[in-house]
Amino acid sequence: MKKFLFAAALCLPFGSAAAETLTVYTYDSFVSDWGPGPQIKAAFEAECDCTLEFVSAGDGAAMLARLRLEGERTEADVVLGLDNSLMETARELGIFAPLAAAPEGLALPIEWQDDTFLPYDWGYLAFVYDNTKLTEVPDSFEALALSDLSIVIQDPRSSTPGLGLVIWVKAAYGDSAPLVWEALSDNIVTVTKGWSEAYGMFLEGEADMVLSYTTSPAYHLIAEDDPTKSAASFVEGHYLQVELVAKLAGSGQQALADEFLAFVTTDAFQSVIPETNWMYPATAVDVPEAFSQMIDPAAALSPNGFTDEDRKAGIEEWVRALSQ
Repeated sequence: MKKFLFAAALCLPFGSAAAETLTVYTYDSFVSDWGPGPQIKAAFEAECDCTLEFVSAGDGAAMLARLRLEGERTEADVVLGLDNSLMETARELGIFAPLAAAPEGLALPIEWQDDTFLPYDWGYLAFVYDNTKLTEVPDSFEALALSDLSIVIQDPRSSTPGLGLVIWVKAAYGDSAPLVWEALSDNIVTVTKGWSEAYGMFLEGEADMVLSYTTSPAYHLIAEDDPTKSAASFVEGHYLQVELVAKLAGSGQQALADEFLAFVTTDAFQSVIPETNWMYPATAVDVPEAFSQMIDPAAALSPNGFTDEDRKAGIEEWVRALSQ
């Protein structure tokens, strides 16, 4: 056996070593066959002479809960899929490292300055519906609450879109948010753990509308040649979600993590986003023409310094209102 192992070792090129592995925690749809993961993995591995391993860790809030549990023991080198609503909560964990260099070429609807979390895409939350079935489309949360329409939303304790909805209502209505939630409670068919489950229920006809993104109809136009899906435009404005990537301070692959973060803002990464993650890219790469047909929100509602205390308070308010 020893002779065999020695002979096998001689067959390896001089100085060769096993390729380094970069472990990236992300959300379920990112690593699906139709998501960005497979293309980004292939493109980065072609440049880095490494193995890029995506680990599906649930939606953003669930991923953050896993990181909180694992702490410095986490196997993740990079986390991809937190967003601006979770950024300050994630920062308070004390497990993320600053970026090696300030990002260049970002093209977001808001000014972005942060030394730890790097945007990789963005989009507006919206309620998506079938325009062949729905003729009277609500143009506000109040109009939705007054209607008999059924909706599917995501749980803010496990889902970043779900948390974004809580922030959206709070930003639009302030102290009256609990009253809005109470009014909406009759419209809510169910609350799912993540986005994929909710959108699947909508497509199966189990609800009139689903919490998703203004760009979701672009998927149906491009991938299915289906113009029957639309996003409702709300007069209050729409919540702006910015999705983020960051490296772990305890990673043993700091150089490789920095290489990946630099790769995130290249065309090779960004050009994959529009037709796989169905969000707007974080840089000024071209987007499909169908994106120009999407609704343009009257205002971008985005949290400024949204803390962990704000998150907890918003969720508690949501839970109390829906349990009435």
